[in-house]
Amino acid sequence: MSNHLAIATVTAVLQRMLQTGVVDDVPGAQVTTLRPDHSGSGMPDVGVNIFLYQASPSPAWRNTDLRTRRPKENLIKHAQAGLDLFYLLSFYGNEQELEPQRLLGSAIQTVVDQPILTPEMIRSVTESSSFRFLADSTLDEQVQMVQFVPIQMNSEELSRIWSIFFQIPYVLSFAFKATAVLIEGEKMGKASLPVRYRQFSTVLNRPSIEKFESSDGNKQSIIITKTLTIQGKQLLDENVRVQIGRARVTPQIISDTEVKLDFATLLPQEREQLKAGVQGLQIVHLQSIDSTSEPQRVIESNALPFIICPEIKIGDLEDLENLGDDFYSGKLTINVDLIVEPTQRLFLLLNSLSSENLESLILPGKKRRKASHSIQFLLPKIKNGDYLVRVQIDGAESSLTVENNRYSGPLIHIP
Repeated sequence: MSNHLAIATVTAVLQRMLQTGVVDDVPGAQVTTLRPDHSGSGMPDVGVNIFLYQASPSPAWRNTDLRTRRPKENLIKHAQAGLDLFYLLSFYGNEQELEPQRLLGSAIQTVVDQPILTPEMIRSVTESSSFRFLADSTLDEQVQMVQFVPIQMNSEELSRIWSIFFQIPYVLSFAFKATAVLIEGEKMGKASLPVRYRQFSTVLNRPSIEKFESSDGNKQSIIITKTLTIQGKQLLDENVRVQIGRARVTPQIISDTEVKLDFATLLPQEREQLKAGVQGLQIVHLQSIDSTSEPQRVIESNALPFIICPEIKIGDLEDLENLGDDFYSGKLTINVDLIVEPTQRLFLLLNSLSSENLESLILPGKKRRKASHSIQFLLPKIKNGDYLVRVQIDGAESSLTVENNRYSGPLIHIP
């Protein structure tokens, strides 16, 4: 591929190629690479001027280099850009002797005879003392050689170029396209280590969950003092785990169609992994694919939505301040049976039990820096009375107790 000098190298090779061709047909002719302007300074009295007026992405190379990085931004290969270069050749000379027209014919003949830039042509330019600034060009290493193709340009397009781009009187012109210049990036990638060996295995029995139910009959949510029954197909394996969100816990009873998980008998380290909220429930088979004892392959079942609801205990009501008119502010601490992470969303739901005060409040939890069983809520302005208390963690609410067909707790009394 080519480096950043490729575009200038194409122009220089075209200049030398035309200079060699037209000087034999029109003695004294010169080939320049200037921008046409009002002053005309530098333009040849007799000769050809080459002007690169546009560079655009090559349609043929637009989609050949889409993926150059891995998802973590690691470079897979050098990126590249394929460009088409558009040149305007303008011709100068004695109109009485038709020199511009003779130069036009000579230039077209030269390009038709040598439409492709060969590596030898490119090296003859880059190694020349006249083009020392192109000595580091790598255009000669490009796999696809650059080709010149005449462009069909009508009088309206030519008029716009001369009247808008240059804003000078028109002279005899002809356009060529050089396709395609492939400029490659220089940023280095990272090489991965080679694969030492390959091993293939097949998964014949994938577990499938059909439904689940709590020991209290709830088919959507559960609290971790209950037993969870999961029913499905192909659940039995040598090493079975129940995955709830990011937690993997060990069930106590396993058969091909049913798995039972008693949360009350879980090991402490497994219990600490459980989090309140809406999450996925899966059966996981941990399998080894060689002679080692460590599981190296995980076969997961389908996932069902699952809710673990927190259970709470009312803690301290602190910093109570009388705001007047029977309103108070303070700070309430709630103790939760599950660890609450700093990233989890918390809300305190309060409902008054007074028939005279039907107030209900939703209050956000205080920001936390570490995981804890204890969470705090600020009570900005709350009327005195008894309130039912619920906590919502990531969409999962704690339950209320019922006595005599009425909600009875947990309660806080203000003040």
